Amino acid sequence: MPLDAKRFGWSPDFPIWLRSLGGIALVPAFFLFYRSFTDNTFLSPLVRIQAERKQRVASTGVYGFVRHPMYLGGICFFIGTPILLGSQFGILLRLVCSLLLVARIIGEEKMLVEELEGYADYQTKVKYRLFPLVW
Repeated sequence: MPLDAKRFGWSPDFPIWLRSLGGIALVPAFFLFYRSFTDNTFLSPLVRIQAERKQRVASTGVYGFVRHPMYLGGICFFIGTPILLGSQFGILLRLVCSLLLVARIIGEEKMLVEELEGYADYQTKVKYRLFPLVW
């Protein structure tokens, strides 16, 4: 993105209001990252059940309105950063990354329903995986 937006200038200049929106999108991204880690002590970059730590479902805090708040924060970060920098190529690349996160969520939820006690009940309580009122 820096090569596109700054060094070579492949993308046209973004208006300041649009770049500001990109910066504003980083605020919920960092909030969701922080709260995901503080609300769920079992959070891990690996998709696995931590049986040795007696993992249980996290359902409070940000986990009370979407089932994958860290991934929602990641998507806000993925979209906000290239808009803030002014990179059209970065936006396209980050949209692909966001689609990969959606695929990861589908596989992760299948594993959680099968292996983590209480996750199916949590799914009925918190309806949305990623985007409130959408999915």
